[in-house]
Order: sequence, then C-alpha cells, then structure tokens
Amino acid sequence: MRHRLIVPGAVAASLLLAIPAFAAQPAPGAPGVGDPYYPEYGNGGYDVSHYDLRLKYQPETDRLGGTATILATTTEALSRFNLDFALEVSEIRVNNRPATFATSGAHELEVTPAEPLAKDQRITIVVRYSGTPSTVKVHGGTSWHRTPDGGVASGEPEAAWWWFPSNDHPTDKATYDVSVAVPDGTQAISNGVLTSQTSRAGWTRFAWRSDKPQATYLATLAVGKFDITTDTTASGLPVLNAYSKDLGKHAGAARASVERTPEITEWLEGYFGPYPFSALGGYVPNTDTGFALETQTRPFYSPRNFARGSNTSVVVHEQAHQWFGDSVSVSQWKDIWINEGFARYSQWLWSEEEGEGTAQELADYVYASRPADDPFWKVKPGDPGPENQFHLAVYDRGALAIQALRNRIGDEDFFAILKGWPAEHADGDASVRDFIRYAESVSGKKLGKLFRTWLYTAAKPGSPAKAPGAKAPGAKASSAQPAQSTPPTQPKSWKKIQATNGIHQH
Repeated sequence: MRHRLIVPGAVAASLLLAIPAFAAQPAPGAPGVGDPYYPEYGNGGYDVSHYDLRLKYQPETDRLGGTATILATTTEALSRFNLDFALEVSEIRVNNRPATFATSGAHELEVTPAEPLAKDQRITIVVRYSGTPSTVKVHGGTSWHRTPDGGVASGEPEAAWWWFPSNDHPTDKATYDVSVAVPDGTQAISNGVLTSQTSRAGWTRFAWRSDKPQATYLATLAVGKFDITTDTTASGLPVLNAYSKDLGKHAGAARASVERTPEITEWLEGYFGPYPFSALGGYVPNTDTGFALETQTRPFYSPRNFARGSNTSVVVHEQAHQWFGDSVSVSQWKDIWINEGFARYSQWLWSEEEGEGTAQELADYVYASRPADDPFWKVKPGDPGPENQFHLAVYDRGALAIQALRNRIGDEDFFAILKGWPAEHADGDASVRDFIRYAESVSGKKLGKLFRTWLYTAAKPGSPAKAPGAKAPGAKASSAQPAQSTPPTQPKSWKKIQATNGIHQH
C-alpha cells in the first residue's frame, strides 16, 4: 500500500476545489437594453428566439385579443423580467406556471415567475391579452393606424407595443408565426409567407411565417379589405402584394410601383448580393399617414407616396432596407445612418439606372443647394440625436457621405463593400463604428477623417467631388462635374426621391 504525504496547504486547496462555485443570485432584469436614445426600450436578462402570435381582430370595433407564446433563453439568473407592451393583460404563465405581473411606466410589463430562473435556462412565456389599439397612446403617440375597414401596425422605432408583448429592440431578433382571425371577406396581412388560410363560423384565419430573424419594429399587421396579387420571382421566391380596395385615385400609381418589387429587388441584388429573405412584396392600406416603412419582406406604403403618380424610387428605398436595416440592423438607434444613408443612396443608383441623373449629379445638387449656414448641416448623421433620428440630413447628407466614400476609395472597393457588408453581418446587427472598420479593411485606407467630416461634424464639409474610377455595375456613363457654387440643374429624379422624405416617424 502506497502512502502519500499531504501537507496542510494541499488539504486546503483540495477542499476548495471540492466546493462548487456559488451560482449568481437571481435578480430583476433591466427594464431596458441601455440604448442611449431610448433607455427603456428592450429588456435585460433574456434573449427571444421565437414569437408565436394567435390573435383575433374585429375591424368594426378595433378590438384585438389573443395569446402570445414567447420562446426565450435567460442570459442571467432572473427573479423578474420585463416585457414591452401597452394593451391589457389578463394572464401570464412562465414555464406553464402562473406568474404575477404589474405595469410600470408607459409600456413596461413586469413579470415575476413562480420560481426564479437560472442563467441559460430555456423559458416559455404565455401572455393572454386584449385591447383597442387605436385608443392607446404612449408618449403621446401611436403606431396603430385605424383605417376605414380595419387597422395597421407600422411604425419606427416602435410598433409592437400595440399588438404583441416583446423585447422591443433591434438587437433581439426572432422568428415569427402570426395567426390572425378576421371576419370573412376581410384579410390579415403580415410578414413572410402565408402558410394557411382557413374559414369557420364566419371568421377566416390567416397564418404567416417569418423564418429569418426579424426585429420587433419590423413585424407588421394589416387588417382590411385588400386586392391581393401573387407571383413568383425568377429564383422561386413567393411575391405577395396587397392594396386596399378603397385607394381611389392613388390605386393605379400604387400598383404601377409596388408590382415592380421583384424587378427592383433583382436589380438591387446586383449591388448588395442575394436577397436575404424567403418572401417579398408590399402593401398599401388606406391610411392617412405620409410615410413608408421597411417592414421585413413586406414593406408598408402610404397612399400619399403615390400622390404624384407612380414612384418606384420609394420601392427602391424600402427594398434596399431589406439588406441595410432588416438583415443587418442597428446595434443602437444612433446608428440609423447605416439604414437611411444606404437606402437613400440606392435611390440615387436607381436614378442613374433610369437615366434621370447620376449619383454624382445628385450629390452635387444636394451639396450645392444648401448654403453653409443652413441648419441642415448642423445635424450629424452618425449620431443625430433622438430628436433628429429621421431628419432629412440623415438621408441626404448620409448619402453624400457614401458618395464621398465612393470617391475616396474608388468603385472597385466601394461596390465590394456594398456586397460584403450585408453578407458579413447577415441576420445580426452592427454599428457605424463597425462599418468604418469594415470599409477600412476592404479598402486598405484610413477613413477616420472622412467619416468624422461627413458623419460627425456639425458644419458643411468640402464637396464630395468625383474621383476617377470604374463605373458602377451596369451604370451608364456619368457626365457629372464637381460641385458648383450655385445649384446645378435639378436631376429629373429629384422630386421622386424627395417624395420619400419623412418616410419614418417616431
């Protein structure tokens, strides 16, 4: 028998190794994710993977009710967690056990499960609720738009509060199943693919599935009486467009624009790479709003977007967002330039495609049209502040920054970035800082000064004069000249592009 000599220190060490580490004590999850613009948006302590919404809506009374089943995983030990929601809740269960709940603030729902939750624990949250969304105001506003024959949930930076409980921030994406029962003769439109349509006892239930990660504000619901068109793209993706039956004088222009979504999407793939989702289309309800929104796979358009006639430019803008904003979302809301600057720049590229003014000509016109003392130049697109998040400067000066980048690094690297960036961050989120680092890695150039000037300086920069380089894929030859001291001739596409100003509202 072999004996071992164990010294006291070794005994102590062995005892310490035998004692398991104490697990973190459960604590309440944060009521927000810490976004500097909207501190109370989103929630801490868990990550959602899937929303299953089974709803019923009565257009006559605007009454919405149903059950949300939320699949999530905790990221810390929780004694309590929050959901973002503004309708009335009747019951909540967590892992099949009744939970207590209370409202806090304008849209916070505090949920206390029957037992504390461990870190990395899978949880199933069931919320039963009802309400009249059009009567609910949060911070004085709403993202639920009443129509003559129903209602629409669409808004940015928030829309979910009026129709389902959520972790409402773009950094927590999830897949969705949305099933909505409406009276026969009425349709329910949502994101993704229509998986079934069944009727029973005077009600028709529409089931929609979004199989790619989707931010909460990009989830949409529209109920009303629609004319629906369907098609299939050359690559086999289903296309579904919906138009309110009472669009009146705007109907023809709306159809002449939105029906070209597959063509426009195919054209955008030449710049941004493969379309990132499994369905596409758009819808035009009879609302009195004046904006459009890139709701994932099925953008929302206001009839007013087509008040001057057909407007493919706004379709280009919202479809470009499917890459810049939807597939790759903002890490924080201050990163909005990545969404809006590139969506606006895509309109400039479309203008070039249509022979109505090149990107450089549009850049020259935007730059020369505003004197140095115009307040426009005080807004910093890279961090505009919540009050200016959707300011025109984020769009137009944001696009100028992109043209300045193109002229600085040349077309070969520039168009490589347009394709590489969405592929690099697909189904995720990223910041302006991330984009700058990526552009520098692709181009091999230091770009800090350029981006500080165009995105972070509250003053009019020097002009983004065109530098020699290869032309864009499929682009027509440019006759652009460097920016002039007086406004150059207005490009033909200018009014169409400006028709998309103010397309998002908070």
